[in-house]
Amino acid sequence: MTARRTCPPAPGPLEEYTARFDDLFFGLAQRLGFREYLTGLLAPRERNKTITCLAGAEPVAGAGMPGVQRLQFFLSESPWEAELVNDRRLELLREQSATAPHDGGVIVIDDSGDRKDGTATAHVGRQWLGRYGKTDNGIVTVTTV
Repeated sequence: MTARRTCPPAPGPLEEYTARFDDLFFGLAQRLGFREYLTGLLAPRERNKTITCLAGAEPVAGAGMPGVQRLQFFLSESPWEAELVNDRRLELLREQSATAPHDGGVIVIDDSGDRKDGTATAHVGRQWLGRYGKTDNGIVTVTTV
């Protein structure tokens, strides 16, 4: 059996967190994609969280750059189990007293969608709109309280 290749670390304390997911990914490219994805989600950015933004590239012009294409492949084509990653994420949240369920409060995550016509609003497209219970032309926002 071939030894598992070491993945370049994610920045700062994110590596300790991402390393706890390594066993859920088959290869180096998947582990690296996961680190790049989380880094992009958590990094302060001036633009919306698009694939080009997550990969640190310019919108539109940067869409063909290797880092953007690599991240796009990881998210849409790479064979990893999103449910297992989510289960691990919840397990890690429950381990920490600050994020474990308790009687003092709750975190609410809302991924509401709104119908939109035309193309004047950025990121409008056919996607799942939970508020309507169907796929339609619209835009989705995710908020936490």
